[in-house]
Amino acid sequence: MTTVNVQEAKTHLSRLLERVEQGERIVIARAGRAIAELAPLSRVEIVFGGMAGEFELDDEAFVAADADIAAMWDDEI
Repeated sequence: MTTVNVQEAKTHLSRLLERVEQGERIVIARAGRAIAELAPLSRVEIVFGGMAGEFELDDEAFVAADADIAAMWDDEI
């Protein structure tokens, strides 16, 4: 992992970002103390409904709810 100071990061940001795009992680330091890290984003493909059919819910689990909680839903505000 490469470490650069703030001034160098400001001067060469475009070059540093190109390196990050290639998978490199770069630490930005102020007075020798690491304060930030440039790292590539990792995207996760989200598929809505991807777990459909994987779980079964027992309707009885919701019937026996705590009386106080059920009363909160029944009361009108």
